[in-house]
Amino acid sequence: MRNDRDNIIVNKTFQFALDIVQFCEILEENRKFVISRQLLKSGTSIGANVREVQNAESKADFIHKIKVAAKEADETEYWLLICKNSPSYPFNEQLLVDLAEIIKIFSKIISTSKTH
Repeated sequence: MRNDRDNIIVNKTFQFALDIVQFCEILEENRKFVISRQLLKSGTSIGANVREVQNAESKADFIHKIKVAAKEADETEYWLLICKNSPSYPFNEQLLVDLAEIIKIFSKIISTSKTH
C-alpha cells in the first residue's frame, strides 16, 4: 500500500474529492443532476490524476500528467462558478477557495518541474 501521508497535493486533492462528493449529493437533492454529474466527474478526477502522477515514467510524463490534473481543476472551477452564479443552485464557497489553492500548487509544480 502507498504511503502518501506527507504528500500535500495528494492529500489536498483526495480531501477535495471527498468534499465534491458531498456537495454533489446536495446538488442531487436539489435535482441539479446534470451539473452534479459533470462536477462529480471533473472534481474527483483531479485526485485520480494526481495519483497517476506519482507513477510517472519520466520528467516529461510527470509534467504531462500534472497538466492533465490541472485541466481537470480548471473544468471543476467552471462548474463551481456555474453553481455560484446560478441563483437556483446551491453553492459552497469553500470549494472554490480549496480549488484555488490546489491550482496554485499545480502551477508551482509545473514551473518548478520545467526548470529542474
